[in-house]
Amino acid sequence: MTRFLLSVLLGWAVLTQAAAAQNGPLRIEITEGVIEPMPYANPDFVPDTPAAAQLSRDLGRVIAADLSGTGLFREIPASAYISRVNDFNAPIQFADWKAINAQALITGAVSVSGGRLLVRFRVWDVFSGAELGSGLQFAGTPDGWRRMAHKVADAVYSRITGESGYFDSRVVFVSESGSKNDRKKRLAIMDYDGANVQYLTDSSSIVLAPRFSPTGDRVLYTSFETGFPRIYVLDVGQVKRRVLETRDGTMSFAPRFSPNGRTVVFSLEQGGNTDIYEMDVNSGQQTRLTNAPSIETAPSFSPDGSQIVFESDRSGTQQLYIMSANGGEARRISFGQGRYGTPVWSPRGDMIAFTKQNQGRFHIGVMRVDGSEERLLTASFLDEGPTWAPNGRVIMFTRESKGAAGEAMLYTVDITGRNLRPVRTPGGASDPSWSPLQN
Repeated sequence: MTRFLLSVLLGWAVLTQAAAAQNGPLRIEITEGVIEPMPYANPDFVPDTPAAAQLSRDLGRVIAADLSGTGLFREIPASAYISRVNDFNAPIQFADWKAINAQALITGAVSVSGGRLLVRFRVWDVFSGAELGSGLQFAGTPDGWRRMAHKVADAVYSRITGESGYFDSRVVFVSESGSKNDRKKRLAIMDYDGANVQYLTDSSSIVLAPRFSPTGDRVLYTSFETGFPRIYVLDVGQVKRRVLETRDGTMSFAPRFSPNGRTVVFSLEQGGNTDIYEMDVNSGQQTRLTNAPSIETAPSFSPDGSQIVFESDRSGTQQLYIMSANGGEARRISFGQGRYGTPVWSPRGDMIAFTKQNQGRFHIGVMRVDGSEERLLTASFLDEGPTWAPNGRVIMFTRESKGAAGEAMLYTVDITGRNLRPVRTPGGASDPSWSPLQN
């Protein structure tokens, strides 16, 4: 297969393409901002059965929303098409797609029979006239069509960029309602794009800091239902939960799973002092990881589980530190102006996202794990609480508007600081945690 010729123009970017191996996938490494997205055509999938007519259109719209929402791709409107795709197996008229400057073409077919939904698709390099990889198909039930669309989009994204996708994922968050002085909060879960919202708790008590397990089947969160903050672990599928017990008279909060899912790190306050502890989820056995008169909180594991990044005021102001997962001496990694908090290690292991407060403004930023190359991605009255997409390309966070009528909302931004987008939710939303890709 010849090289896939793209007009993706990159500012401060490195773009590499794979050599022309037969059916070999395209590889693009994008390190900085995209100036002009790549044009692609995504005609409605062909309905192979009458019952699939509406689903074929709906699938196409979700796939296009996923791809175009990245800021890396631009969909060519159907009104510009010269060719029509009415048969999934018919030859592609590449000249017609070249004429409208389509560089990638997605074709597909949908059938519904006996309560089973089948989606087939192909991705084409228009300029070389060759298929990118081999055609794929996904099967499921009609009510799972949105997830199937996300899977198709993930496959297309991966074949063109060389990165794994992030569309077939979910987000757990705190759903908010009511005025600022009487805010009701409950846990909710949704698809990454805000669809299919389900509520996991009621609003009878304050809940904070939900965090997915590495397999996406459990959620840690902090609840004030007893009057003191306590950590709970909730089974998402069964909506069953249990408390992670700590000593009487202590407050536990800011939990996060280890990469293997068997232990949890969290902050525990007792006698006016807050340190970081680790707990075995099954046995409840606890290990103290820090021992300082300062406040240590918001721990987050490196992807390999060997290190923990956390925030501490041991230097006199709120800063970021990294220590071994077994505790011990910590090294400071934040040295810019202002205060740093809520650090989260990237799934790729190369960056740490954080919240920064400086000169009356809040920012979401990223830095290398040694503290170098700090880059602020956002700025507003209140931005906080970053969480990484499964592929480490996009960050979701909370943005709250000022004033008595101000409301918390979720936003996403890519690691270049471009493509800032709101995530639509029913009512206010805060404190998101992105799941891994679903199985």
